[in-house]
Amino acid sequence: MRFPIMRLPRLLLVLALFTLAVPAHGAAQTGLAALSSGARVRVRAASLGPTARTARVVTAGVDTIVVRPDDTSGFDVTLPRAEITQLDVSDGRRTRKARMALVGSGLVASDKLTWFLEIVWILVALPLIAWKWARFPLTRLLCWLLAFHALVLIHGGTYTYAQTPLGFLLRDALDAIGLHVTRNPWDRLGHFMQGFVPAILAREVLLRMTPLRRGGWLVYLVLSVCLAFSAFFELIEWWSALAFGADADAFLATQGDVWDTQWDMFTCLIGATVSLVLLSRLHDRQLGPAVTR
Repeated sequence: MRFPIMRLPRLLLVLALFTLAVPAHGAAQTGLAALSSGARVRVRAASLGPTARTARVVTAGVDTIVVRPDDTSGFDVTLPRAEITQLDVSDGRRTRKARMALVGSGLVASDKLTWFLEIVWILVALPLIAWKWARFPLTRLLCWLLAFHALVLIHGGTYTYAQTPLGFLLRDALDAIGLHVTRNPWDRLGHFMQGFVPAILAREVLLRMTPLRRGGWLVYLVLSVCLAFSAFFELIEWWSALAFGADADAFLATQGDVWDTQWDMFTCLIGATVSLVLLSRLHDRQLGPAVTR
């Protein structure tokens, strides 16, 4: 079965709405004067030490900004534009736009129960990130990964994982190169992302909130966290089947595979491993040497 062309309008609507939720960051090289007084920023500059610091903008000019770092007991610091190497701006627009994307996907979802069960993680994560951002701003890498993971969840929730248009496109592409896939692979992609993204999330929390540093124990604990959450998610699927019966079939998305649970957890492990191999060095650079030494 080929990709159903008639689904394109709804697919494009969902994707267009979700692009509004992509994290928006301001660069240090683009007009400091555009910053408003009171804006929350994460800034890295020589006078603030080697790591990025969270701060509130006091005043902003063309060539300098005055910020009040969160941990300096009210002392203001003037930062020349040439000294700033990182400047990430956080505001409420990101959260509002993400809510628009969620509402839009819910309006066109083919199965409202499946949609809710799939995107409930986003409903929890968005207010939690917004609430904690002032004290615990996330790295840019993690923000982008979370946004992409949310896109995968929204697409799967909107169409159900067995019927996702992008999944059919992926299946056709795999068939074209000789990999004969008999099921819609979006569910496999979703569980790969279930390891790929939480691996960086767990790594960031462990490095910033505990004495743990880079090494074998960090890798072991990150992989353990990802596998533990994947197993917990399988329990949620089981509980949903018990609670909702046949109405939860689309959420289970087994597509006739008796080993689907095992494949889900194995795919999550692969995703977490690949994430650590590919992204750890970039993640270390964004965290700074004071955290990763």
